[in-house]
Amino acid sequence: MQTERRDLATLSGFWQGADIDLAHRLGLYDDEQTWRQLLEERRLERQALLDALRRADCLPAETPARAEDIPMSPALNAAIHRFVAQSRSALLGLQPEDWLQMATPVNVPGTIDAYPNWRHKLTRDLETLFSDPEIIKLLTAVGRWRGRCGGGNADD
Repeated sequence: MQTERRDLATLSGFWQGADIDLAHRLGLYDDEQTWRQLLEERRLERQALLDALRRADCLPAETPARAEDIPMSPALNAAIHRFVAQSRSALLGLQPEDWLQMATPVNVPGTIDAYPNWRHKLTRDLETLFSDPEIIKLLTAVGRWRGRCGGGNADD
């Protein structure tokens, strides 16, 4: 189980629809209708994810019910990490881009010169990344969550 791979949006990019908007700006869709349809599909996917997070008890009870009312935040990011960490998958792959809530992808399939594929840089160096208290908190929690399923909220 993993939250991202090289050809998929980061968690923030997924939640914001940034990958769809980027592909639209790069001219990868044949028409505006395709772009609008993909945005609508993403809206439904975000809602399905939020519903799954709620069913798995990964979010505080006071979290709004509609995905469109929730911006990407450290709490939502942690809830998604909790959800995948609690899966029964033997392996779990996480991306530093998701810990940093970066929205830009590493690669945009279908592009050669229009996007700087494979030249993506983290917004922090590794020393700073692994000394950040919030990232340490998230990764420590992921380690705890790998050992159990259900119960609690994103601050457990």
